[in-house]
Amino acid sequence: MDNTPVTEYSIKIQNVNVHDEGPYVCSILTSNTPKSSKVHLIVQVPAKITNISTDITVNEGSNVTLMCLAIGRPEPSIIWKHRSAKGRTFVTKGEYVDMTAITKEQSGTYECISSNDISDPDVRTVKVTVNYAPFISKAKSTGTPVGQKGVLQCEASAVPGADFEWYKEERRLFNGLNGVKIENHGKQSTLVFLNVSEEDYGNYTCVAVNTMGISTASILLYGPGTLMHDVNKATLLPHSSSCLLLTVFLLLLLKF
Repeated sequence: MDNTPVTEYSIKIQNVNVHDEGPYVCSILTSNTPKSSKVHLIVQVPAKITNISTDITVNEGSNVTLMCLAIGRPEPSIIWKHRSAKGRTFVTKGEYVDMTAITKEQSGTYECISSNDISDPDVRTVKVTVNYAPFISKAKSTGTPVGQKGVLQCEASAVPGADFEWYKEERRLFNGLNGVKIENHGKQSTLVFLNVSEEDYGNYTCVAVNTMGISTASILLYGPGTLMHDVNKATLLPHSSSCLLLTVFLLLLLKF
């Protein structure tokens, strides 16, 4: 039985980095005969995102490329995630995301997720804002008797947010004049008639405008006896007056 004491030899490497990776040889001399043992050190590095696109604002129809670069050992994988306004989740792999003729539905926050199973994934985000022309999604009116309070409502989605204007025929209406009040709250504009008269009945045009364009809708202020067919036909129809559109367009140019 060999009772020769066993001697252990070790090397301690502090603050290990990738440059320490490689073969290490331990050599000892016994009875004038060298003996060697080889160990290969593999250095693993958690995934880390080193470069990512900054938040961006573009006009609808533009081409957009998002970039996300990461380092790690083993080489990390990159996944992009985006949840649209309609709740759909977009997932793709790779360092780059290319979007041709971007739409407003593609706006929002994009997540870059880098991982190599060494530690928790590294996650960074990019916010994409898409400017688009106003789209009137809601135009509402209710039958109002003479002498009562009447309300017309107009709602428009737009980026940047839309400014609203109201017209009766070619005449623009202003807040506080001729017995009407205009209330704007975010995406919605309301035209309030404090005391409806017979002369107030008729078609009104809601105009939503921003730097990207103009959208119009015709809304009918009507009395209790008006047929609903006529009301539905007037609501959300584009205004056909070229004079009115030209007026609004000139105001748009002067404003922006």
